[in-house]
Amino acid sequence: MSILNKLKAVNKLKLWLDTKSLKFKLWIYFILFAVTIMTILWFLQIVFLKTYYKSMKTNEIKKVGNALVSEYGKDDFEDIVYSTSFKRGIIIQILNEKGELVLPSSNFGEPRPPRTDPIGTSMFIKKLLESKDGKVLYTAENMSLRAPTVVYGAVLQSEKGENLYIYINGLLDPIDSTTSVLKNQLIIVTIISFLLAIGLSFLIASKVSKPILKVTDAASVLAKGNYDVIFEKGDYTEINQLADTLNYATEELSKTEELRRDFIANVSHDLKTPLTLIKSYAEMIRDISGDKAEKRNSHLQVIIDESNRLTELVNDILNLSKLQSGINEIEYNTFDIGATTNDILKRFIVLTEQEGYTFQFNCDEDTMVIGDEKKIEQVIYNLISNAVNYTGKDKLVTINVKNLGEYVQFEVIDTGKGIPKEEINHIWDKYYRSGKTHKRSVIGAGLGLSIVKTILMTYNINFGVDSTLGKGSKFWFQLKTK
Repeated sequence: MSILNKLKAVNKLKLWLDTKSLKFKLWIYFILFAVTIMTILWFLQIVFLKTYYKSMKTNEIKKVGNALVSEYGKDDFEDIVYSTSFKRGIIIQILNEKGELVLPSSNFGEPRPPRTDPIGTSMFIKKLLESKDGKVLYTAENMSLRAPTVVYGAVLQSEKGENLYIYINGLLDPIDSTTSVLKNQLIIVTIISFLLAIGLSFLIASKVSKPILKVTDAASVLAKGNYDVIFEKGDYTEINQLADTLNYATEELSKTEELRRDFIANVSHDLKTPLTLIKSYAEMIRDISGDKAEKRNSHLQVIIDESNRLTELVNDILNLSKLQSGINEIEYNTFDIGATTNDILKRFIVLTEQEGYTFQFNCDEDTMVIGDEKKIEQVIYNLISNAVNYTGKDKLVTINVKNLGEYVQFEVIDTGKGIPKEEINHIWDKYYRSGKTHKRSVIGAGLGLSIVKTILMTYNINFGVDSTLGKGSKFWFQLKTK
């Protein structure tokens, strides 16, 4: 046996010896269940068999006696006594007040009826007369048979005014031999059952624990960062549900890991570019333009602009972190979203003058809404910034503020290449870019849509995006007017 096989065998043995493992517990529970059933069977068949038999025999004779009492007085009563006695294998006699035998009578050619026992008969009559309801049921020792018997007696009202007594005597057959046979059989059954319990419990425990062990092994692989792992299903609904949940979690973790890598790569890119420019222009000022005011000022302005871009990036990351952790307090107030949008557009005038962008603003008259004005300003600014970064070559961005009655709808429309349907749900993720091509934003730091989504979801505001490939996209959200 190779070392690897030996190690596997040792691990399997350790698993079985692990008293907290599911396999070991199932095995023990099944064996305990089998032992409990066999113990109960032993007690019922050996310990309680005599008591149970005596109770059953006593009840049987009592039922027979009560039935004969109800049949007394019928013309065929003597025949009923005969047939019942032979069928049941018990002695049934009708005695007079002197203890003499009345039934069954002895006719020629018929078997001689059993003789009465004077001592037993006198004790029987005494007990019967002392009873309150005219009936007795007790156990007595039959001296001739040297065995216990069950005796039933009842008073029968005769038509002549003389009381008669029904006397039933049933032998309690010795069951020692039966008990001995049962004991031998139970020993065999117990050994077979115990062996079967061990084998079946082993198979069942292995069957139940095997899919769980597979899930555990797959989870260990997942913990190492392998998102290609697949959690296999088993023969049980609960295991299948667990496998489906873990497969879904693995898929989501894979997406999250991919987004994390993109986020780190994109943030690194956005940090590296301005830092490189700042360093380069600082060196230029030191080595070339330090004494030339015009060039120095130009180079210093680049350093200032890139520093501002870094500040915006850090602020966006901090704002997103605060929003997602719920640090910011929620405040509601009434404000004119049309006027707010108009004020925000003034911050983009520099893009109109220097970059040639066109901002077309269409606004209805009554645009008063309820919300957190500061947070909605962030949303509007980030949506316009996103449109600036992704609009087409015409550099046209359209902003609409529409009064829809109960709601005012804000829209930002660009003329870019649009977003594929399969990517619509991902555009709100941090640094997600359609087509996976990262480019330096004209404005903002690439976290705008993630901030928009977090704010709108925090305030439970209805929002969405409509996009057509080759024609651009429309981002929108709605605020209540009352």
